[in-house]
Amino acid sequence: MKLLQHANIASHYRTAIYCLMDKELNCDFCFGDKVDDIKKMDYSLLKHKVTELHNVFFPHGYWQKGMLKMLSADYDTFIMVGDPRCVSIWFFIIARKLFYRNKKVFFWAHGLLGKESIIKKIYFRIFYAFIDGAFIYNERSCHIMAQNGFNVSKLHPIYNSLDYDAQRTIRTSISQNDIYKSHFGNNNPVVIFIGRLTKVKKLDLLIDAVSILKDKGENVNITFIGDGVERHHLEERVLVKGIQSQVWFYGACYDEIKNAELIYNADVCVSPGNIGLTAIHVLTFGCPAITNDDFNHQMPEFEAIKEGKSGAFFRVGNSESLADTISKWLTEHVNDREDVRKACYAEIDNKWNPHNQIRILKEIIEA
Repeated sequence: MKLLQHANIASHYRTAIYCLMDKELNCDFCFGDKVDDIKKMDYSLLKHKVTELHNVFFPHGYWQKGMLKMLSADYDTFIMVGDPRCVSIWFFIIARKLFYRNKKVFFWAHGLLGKESIIKKIYFRIFYAFIDGAFIYNERSCHIMAQNGFNVSKLHPIYNSLDYDAQRTIRTSISQNDIYKSHFGNNNPVVIFIGRLTKVKKLDLLIDAVSILKDKGENVNITFIGDGVERHHLEERVLVKGIQSQVWFYGACYDEIKNAELIYNADVCVSPGNIGLTAIHVLTFGCPAITNDDFNHQMPEFEAIKEGKSGAFFRVGNSESLADTISKWLTEHVNDREDVRKACYAEIDNKWNPHNQIRILKEIIEA
């Protein structure tokens, strides 16, 4: 069997899974050349053939030049980005259905999130009618699709991953230390956020929540690991709330060993907006995560958070609810930090890693 893995861009964060596919499958790669400012992986890490297509964007969609030529190439199976906005994919899957029935096509996609209109659900039903199966980022989306008439036997949760092997190696070498006590000068619990400081992350809610807790006599420190356009606004909000002694703007950090130390020694990560891959990052290093409960607008990785075990959820957009959730988590887990770490590790080690993903891929495409 010869496989072609396609994507609208070779996102840097997917380097580990693509390298594993390159190593364990007879797999070539086909990527779009540019999508916004997304960082691309280093193609030289892949031994198999890599083809780059030019993405041509227009309102509400895009076309990838040269995609249709791949259909006549010597491939038995295609794994395509399941993005209906890519017009060339529509032509690709229809042409395959008409002229290359002996070849298999799978999508690798988000699937339905639960917020789609009836018209959009019908649109997706038509899109998925032309393929042999789909690898979906989480189980919830598979359930939603099944409830809306999709063939459940063709839906396969594949989760998501980061550079698991490198991170797990780092994990074996980190231990608890006084990095936060040294900075803040106290033993108060530490909440972290790691990632770009952008408006969509709604980090003002975290500042408000910590201010609410302070007014109740509960002192909690915040460490922001990252930088971005919202930093100045957040610094001003910290001053207005009078909690500057409780907040550390650490800045962007590209040293994963240092990131691991900061994550491991924190009590909980809070991402008030959508959490995305931040959940995978922090759970990998044993830190639980709190995010909002609007699952229809969350990124698929929220599913790695198991209520009361590897994190918790608060009412979306509600700083009072976030304050209560932080307080409850810190109170209930004050004496079981190591058990929480193990629960976080288990979630990542069992599902959200490239080895599990490659197992799922082999199981389905080699069947």
